[in-house]
Amino acid sequence: MPRPIKCRRVSFFPQVRYFTPAGVPLKDLQEECLCMEEVEAIRLKDLEGLEQEQGAERMHVSRPTFQRVLTSARQKIAAALLQGKSIRIEGGSFEISPCHFKCFSGHEWDVPFETAINSLPQACPTCRITDITCSHQFGKGCESNGHIRCCQRNRLSAEQINLSEIKE
Repeated sequence: MPRPIKCRRVSFFPQVRYFTPAGVPLKDLQEECLCMEEVEAIRLKDLEGLEQEQGAERMHVSRPTFQRVLTSARQKIAAALLQGKSIRIEGGSFEISPCHFKCFSGHEWDVPFETAINSLPQACPTCRITDITCSHQFGKGCESNGHIRCCQRNRLSAEQINLSEIKE
């Protein structure tokens, strides 16, 4: 009996999740489906330029698992580009990174994304100071395009993200 698939951590959710080649009628299109963890692996390795070890750490998986996810994603993308298929991004076995906050006094804490999307913390749970900011440890902060974050300028509602998809 195989081991159950462990949820991979994802901190990016693309706003566009379907791509089609130009000039091909929809009825004639075949489709490649990329899961969210494959998109995250591509983003970390190819877009952010991280080493596999760093990408694996961010996704909370082993380096060999990261390599398998990345290889699968690249094969699907290559097939779509070279064979004129559409690409659909959906599903997978993943969890969204928690939102990370810190207060002016230096206390830091995480809030699960599902909680933060509906209500942001108003004060530090340790010292009750109301001067708090998001503090995402992965460098580019909340304003990076596509990052699912509590303070994103164009906040995504739970309906836009489709939380039922996330819990697959």
